[in-house]
Amino acid sequence: MSEYNHFIREFIWSVLFVVGLSITCGVSWTLAYKPVIIVHGLLDDPDNYATLAALINQTYPGTKVITIDAFNNNDSLQPMWKQVKGFREKMLPIMRSAKDGVNLICCSQGGLICRAILSTTEVHNVKTFISLAAPQMGQFGGESTWLKAIFPGAYKYAFHFCFTTLGSLLSVCNYWNDPKHQARYRQNNDFLAVLNNETNNPLATEWKRNFLQIQKLILIGGPDDEVIAPWQSSIFGFYDTRGRVVDITQQEVYAQDSFGLRSLDRRNGLVVCIVPGVKHREWVRSKHAFDECIAKFLL
Repeated sequence: MSEYNHFIREFIWSVLFVVGLSITCGVSWTLAYKPVIIVHGLLDDPDNYATLAALINQTYPGTKVITIDAFNNNDSLQPMWKQVKGFREKMLPIMRSAKDGVNLICCSQGGLICRAILSTTEVHNVKTFISLAAPQMGQFGGESTWLKAIFPGAYKYAFHFCFTTLGSLLSVCNYWNDPKHQARYRQNNDFLAVLNNETNNPLATEWKRNFLQIQKLILIGGPDDEVIAPWQSSIFGFYDTRGRVVDITQQEVYAQDSFGLRSLDRRNGLVVCIVPGVKHREWVRSKHAFDECIAKFLL
């Protein structure tokens, strides 16, 4: 027993010595958090994400937050695959320098860009992908201010333009999903339909494997968004041919596990967070949305 007591005393003194030495030498005991990469949305730029970056650092001091500076404002109207390539080139060096991985927060159109990057990148170290008010199942609606500016009073006929070679040069058309014209959507859409594996994509199995390297997918949206139409597209809901919104689990892409959505859900890697009272441009500045849906998933 005396030997045991002697061992305990020596152990305690050793711990106290190390702690004291660390304090004397100014060694920091703060936790190292994973870097957070932010990707902006349509007609947007990094300056609008200062509040979100501040919220992250207030919650987790010292976190490296990088908002990718690419395809800002009107440049965000360029074709989606072009943007995917450009954003990936800027994101990969950040990922490679983060030995413990990174987290992504991707807003609006940026949520689709990030999903495409994750699907088409063979090796990545993204741990948590936070999709913030992104039209993951596409866009189809007329209440949106920007949509009225592009297709004033005629969104129901937008497929005549979007599902053409000329229309494919506009980012919005790359995820325009008309529920009444699905055959034309699948035949002519070379971005969302391909990303969702709704066409005969020969790389579908590989893309699914790439996407499933993430640990968690956080889907955030709300009924007061007023831009994403339907707003449930943010959480993989969408209209059927009769205009009724079909829940995520009833979507073909989920039921068939087309790109890994059901697989994520079955391993508890899929989280849906619905926040009422937040308009589209307010998501990146809403402390309530941050506290409810983002903060806990950045650890």
